[in-house]
Amino acid sequence: MPPKIDPDVHYMRTSKMLAETVALLVTFSAALVVIERADWLEQARIPLLVLATVCQGCWFHRLYTAAHEAIHRKLVPDNKLLNDIIGQALLLPLLIPVPVYRKIHKFHHTHNRRDHHTSTLDGYVVGDEPGYFKRVWIGLLWYLGVFAGGYFIHGVISILLFLFMPPVIARKISPAFENWSWKDQLSSIAIFAAGIGLHAGVWLGLGQDAWLAALGRPFLFFAWVYSLLVYIYHYRTTYGDQVVYNVRSVRAHGFFRWWLLNFNHHRVHHRYPTLPWHMLPDEPADLPEDFRHNENVENIGQAIKQQLRGPQIFVETPNQPEDEP
Repeated sequence: MPPKIDPDVHYMRTSKMLAETVALLVTFSAALVVIERADWLEQARIPLLVLATVCQGCWFHRLYTAAHEAIHRKLVPDNKLLNDIIGQALLLPLLIPVPVYRKIHKFHHTHNRRDHHTSTLDGYVVGDEPGYFKRVWIGLLWYLGVFAGGYFIHGVISILLFLFMPPVIARKISPAFENWSWKDQLSSIAIFAAGIGLHAGVWLGLGQDAWLAALGRPFLFFAWVYSLLVYIYHYRTTYGDQVVYNVRSVRAHGFFRWWLLNFNHHRVHHRYPTLPWHMLPDEPADLPEDFRHNENVENIGQAIKQQLRGPQIFVETPNQPEDEP
């Protein structure tokens, strides 16, 4: 059983986290617009613009991580509507509807690396022994996915399928769409449109340069950061039906724990998905003996670097039909 949550402590810490998240978002956005238009900065303008863009892009990842708390309904545990309103407000600049995020993420938690086909990114299943060029192609897909923002594009495609693919057809594409209804889809389309409206409002209200500085360029950097980090807690971990153990935690410097809201304690999160971010470091949730080799890297840097080893290729030859008697 997960540890008991003290409501007073939870709301105090979560309120502080949300205020901090919004305050820095506004600060970075304002700074980027000022720097974008500050010709008087002369030679310092471009370096400052790059630095602020990196900060904003990383902070978009904080928005995504803070909203993840709402996906598990643990921002405001006793008020589902308020929980989802806050979560959606955090996700609006990222154009991600809460119902879609929740649906995809629930599938991840319930099916994570169940087999080589299901809820896995680093495993590629082929029907026969791949030749040189096929191996190169699979490797290229992996390296572009992790190190060139490709897995963000993968996520965008998933969102678009949830938004616009008729549910009856979508359910034939993937079991992740099970119980996805027209009501879910229409509400998600409306939320997505509101996100587009936010971006359009910044463009029309403040100008193209302000949108590009505060939202456009940082969004691209967020795509790169997201892709780089999205699978570091599951890369080359176990497969099997005990999906809560197909995971690992990694050590992180205090700055990164603050930025990632302790998400590096990932084995704890998978064991106790409803445990709030601020309680993750206090619960060890050690992996069983058969799964402890999942934790074969020490820290986030090593976990990122390990992905250079590339994907795993699994050959599954179709069973030959039995001979006729």
